[in-house]
Amino acid sequence: MKKQIGKIDRRVINLLNLSVSPDTPIYIGDSNIQHMKSSHPKDYAKYNSNISDILNSPDYVATNPKDGSIEYVKEFKIDDEYVKVAVRVSGKGTYYARSMYILNKNRVKNFIKKKTLLKY
Repeated sequence: MKKQIGKIDRRVINLLNLSVSPDTPIYIGDSNIQHMKSSHPKDYAKYNSNISDILNSPDYVATNPKDGSIEYVKEFKIDDEYVKVAVRVSGKGTYYARSMYILNKNRVKNFIKKKTLLKY
């Protein structure tokens, strides 16, 4: 079962030069949740309630050149952590939140410096 948890807004489309319609829905399905739980169980347990918030008001966005996914990153100042939610398009053209995990802070700072991670 899938449910909508966000949408790709015009700002993300413009920043990342995406060819996608504004307000394209982002879904999460049971298999996505299982993947997140099994790949990064501690990160999922800590931040799963924030997935919609990360997608709807990220601090940074990027595209991943390897798989074409859209990366949404939010900084959680309380624990000084950056959390990424990666969104990937399915074969049928539906966008799904595929993974979520805490990023290495130094890598985030390097991505910001190199402008591969863009301020939202």
